[in-house]
Amino acid sequence: MGFSTVDYLIVLIYLAAVAAFGILQGGKQRSVKDYFLGKETIPWWIVCFSIVAAETSTLTFISIPGLAYLTNLTFLQVAVGYLIGRIAVSVLFLPAYYKGELSTAYAFLETRFGVKTRRFASVVFLFTRLAADGVRLFATAIPLKLILDIDYPVAILILAAVAFIYTFAGGVRGVIWVDAVQMFIYLGGALVAALVLVLSADGGLSGLFQTVSSAGKLKLFDVEFGTGLLQKPYSIISGILGGAFLSMASHGTDQLIVQRVLTTKSLQASRKALIGSGIIIIFQFAIFLVVGVLLYAHYGGVSVGDLGLQRADEIFPLFIIQGLPQGISGLIIAGLMAAALSTLAGSMSSIASSVVLDLWSPMAGVEADEPRVLLISRMATLVAAIVLVGAAVFFMTTSQTVVELALSIASFTYGGLLGTFLLGVLFKRPVQEDALAAFVAGILVMVTVISLKLVAWTWFTLIGVIVTLSVGTLLSRLARNSSARDS
Repeated sequence: MGFSTVDYLIVLIYLAAVAAFGILQGGKQRSVKDYFLGKETIPWWIVCFSIVAAETSTLTFISIPGLAYLTNLTFLQVAVGYLIGRIAVSVLFLPAYYKGELSTAYAFLETRFGVKTRRFASVVFLFTRLAADGVRLFATAIPLKLILDIDYPVAILILAAVAFIYTFAGGVRGVIWVDAVQMFIYLGGALVAALVLVLSADGGLSGLFQTVSSAGKLKLFDVEFGTGLLQKPYSIISGILGGAFLSMASHGTDQLIVQRVLTTKSLQASRKALIGSGIIIIFQFAIFLVVGVLLYAHYGGVSVGDLGLQRADEIFPLFIIQGLPQGISGLIIAGLMAAALSTLAGSMSSIASSVVLDLWSPMAGVEADEPRVLLISRMATLVAAIVLVGAAVFFMTTSQTVVELALSIASFTYGGLLGTFLLGVLFKRPVQEDALAAFVAGILVMVTVISLKLVAWTWFTLIGVIVTLSVGTLLSRLARNSSARDS
């Protein structure tokens, strides 16, 4: 087998069709609200599928099977936490977002604390999103590099250019509709790959089960406790707690996801989209983890190096190219790349929206001149694309699986960001100075914790939240006591 002319043709036609579909669905944008919020007329179920595709398309498709190839199924504990975190966001954050006319997640912080907090949170988001999605862009380039036998920088540049075209033209509405379609394509592709792996296994299902079971690949829950608990990323406690708090941060405070949630018509629709995405995510992670286990059996459990690969993330793309029939390989790779492009397009749109709505517009004071602001929004999208390319090139040399790398990067700031939002939602006394100091403290503590490798990555967000809430509430109490003494 191998990647044939038919497969190449399928990929090219498919990507062109997806780009055209995104542009057409986006329609003509006459205002910044059209460009970044899609006129708030997108059905909740489309937003639900879009959330799933935006957060996991590339990383799930190639990195989760690679992770299961190296380990087992215990990552699924994190996915269970993802659902719990979404439920918490639906209860705590979404009602607060729908109380006012919010254009970004960080507009809530201005309403609650002040404009300085909004700007600081937006800047933190921008740096975090650029780094994390630089990793996503690099992950997307892996199969393209293997197919075309080109260098990573060239593959990265090609993908970024395609994603930019329909983001620039179609806005967030085009991005969301493309996301929704592609979710079914890449999930279907994964199921087809799993079926081929099962049918081609030596000894049939019984032999396959015996092989992966004896290797410990079917371990789902890690219920071991002890002194090393904080160093284990996928124990039942660290997995579920870490997944819950990470999901609260990513889906409650990260503009990449919140931008999508705010395109629905109502609070009820937003809740349906968010919680529904959490249910789908569990099934999606299960599918790709099983694919990784099947790949382990298919290749006899040999090391990544013995397969001639540099990293575990390349194992599934290698099988797609070499192990699937003509036409199917092309369709699956096309689905993967298109879904990944949707993720990148969403990143470009969310970064541009935060720059324009949180930073530029409040300082420029431009409200009436819609054509000018819309042009600036599109230019911000171009700049976001360029910077994402630079970030992707920077992360090319990493040896860590890209899904763990992306989540670790986000954890540097997610704890402080989520803690600040919780400080505003759960407590009435903290003011802007308390929030800013607590936010900075949360980030600084996490820089120390991560740099010294004190705990596993699944604990990062929770620790950052605890520090931020502790500092914020302590400062508000000290200020209150000081005021009481002065009076």
